[in-house]
Amino acid sequence: MAERLLEVTDLSTHFFTHAGVVKAVNGVSFTLDRQETLGIVGESGSGKTVAALSVMRLIPDPPGKIVEGSLMLRGRDLRALSDDEMRQVRGNDIAMIFQDPMTSLNPVFKIGDQIAEAIMLHQDKGKDEAWRLAAELLERVGIPDAKNRVKQYPFEFSGGMRQRAMIAMAISCNPDILIADEPTTALDVTIQAQIIDVMREMQTQYHSGVILITHDLGVVAEIADKVMVMYGGRTVEYGPVDEIYYNPHHPYTWGLLGSLPRLDLAEKHRLEPIKGQPPDLLLLPPGCPFVGRCAFELPPCRERWPEHEEVGPGHGVHCWIPNDQRLETRAGLPRFKEWVA
Repeated sequence: MAERLLEVTDLSTHFFTHAGVVKAVNGVSFTLDRQETLGIVGESGSGKTVAALSVMRLIPDPPGKIVEGSLMLRGRDLRALSDDEMRQVRGNDIAMIFQDPMTSLNPVFKIGDQIAEAIMLHQDKGKDEAWRLAAELLERVGIPDAKNRVKQYPFEFSGGMRQRAMIAMAISCNPDILIADEPTTALDVTIQAQIIDVMREMQTQYHSGVILITHDLGVVAEIADKVMVMYGGRTVEYGPVDEIYYNPHHPYTWGLLGSLPRLDLAEKHRLEPIKGQPPDLLLLPPGCPFVGRCAFELPPCRERWPEHEEVGPGHGVHCWIPNDQRLETRAGLPRFKEWVA
């Protein structure tokens, strides 16, 4: 049985603003084992990045605060750690590839300085040794002429190279958990494939667990072991990747998959966008946040958040629609008639 690295239970993170309380994450739970990849999907504003930053304890306070839940790293309570202790965890145990490498890298410091800083801080290496290791890391993630490139500034790197540099920085201390926030955004398809290959190689080499935050359902299908679907700060569905893709149970998951281009369906099947707009996190209903956009809404949906329901091995959903009715409804949707259920 794989080693359990991370266990997040009932995580809630809110932002206390002048306009009111923004409930960015509400009662989210998930686990991550060694050499496992968890894909977190959902549209912008669903709480994916805030959940990851909460695990890293990088939520700005004020206005943000983790108001509830536990964050257990190999049995160690991250919420109970002091700021100094948490700084030792970041980089050593958990590392994060942030969403925009251009704004995440300091433009006035050389790439080598920025990678070497993490090595010197966490591995007690001298500057010369840290720079040598920085060049080796750049070479390992596929940057050519790394010994010279390490002396360059971020503006001298392409978008794909900056993303590789961020990966090199993240793996510089061999972390157990790597969080990648939209690692392939704004990159062309060829570079996306290369970045994914680099992440796979690093995971195999260091036996780490990976949390992949993305909008790209194709990437998730390719590399994730399990998927967490988030909407309005909540987990609406969670399970193994094959279960989520071939046996989806929540109407929001149907919407995401229905808007995904597929080559195995007849041309007559058009993409079906999810109608409406994401919810205002200041004005979330007491029930399911997908109300108002869900075509299959029932009276309890607005009143109470549905309990977790197991619908398969490790596959859970939060939905008021009865299980048999969900299966019947999904089978009748145009985009799922030819789906292997």
